Amino acid sequence: MEKKTSIYFIALIPPDPIALEVKAFKELAAARFHTKRALNSPAHITLQPPFSMPEDRLGELTALLRDFVQTATPFSQELRDFDCFKPRVIFVDIVLNDALLDLAARLKSRLTPLLGEAAIDTRPYHPHMTVAFKDLTPQWFYRAWEHFSTQSYHRTFDADALFLLQHNGREWKVMNRFGFEQN
Repeated sequence: MEKKTSIYFIALIPPDPIALEVKAFKELAAARFHTKRALNSPAHITLQPPFSMPEDRLGELTALLRDFVQTATPFSQELRDFDCFKPRVIFVDIVLNDALLDLAARLKSRLTPLLGEAAIDTRPYHPHMTVAFKDLTPQWFYRAWEHFSTQSYHRTFDADALFLLQHNGREWKVMNRFGFEQN
């Protein structure tokens, strides 16, 4: 009998005021530039891209994340303006900092034995908060980029938890929040 699998990813999620602002950017992109796929997930900074895993291993993953966050320290994360991966993705840009890069690298190292090498992203880490992607055609991309590239946006939030999200067949839903140990 085949084991039931689900698709998950791990991210930082900003507090509601910022999450709602980013959702408004996604809604504007959907209304004006014909791209709605980004609305299928909450505003987030991906730490571990989507991976498939048997549901009966969820306990192992949860235990690993609970243990991992005991060594994590809250940090301030800055968001500044917009950037893109031409010609398909527009995002709120992330100001890189050592705390974010260290967190992502340590998490990747801890997840590799559980998920296997194939599930771990080998591309260089480029954190961002997606506004439009996948269903944004090149034609609409340039119109959307003309709009977002002229917008100013600056926010800072305390990154103090990891979130495990699961795809339910239509959209991504938060399953668990793992708060960082207050060191």
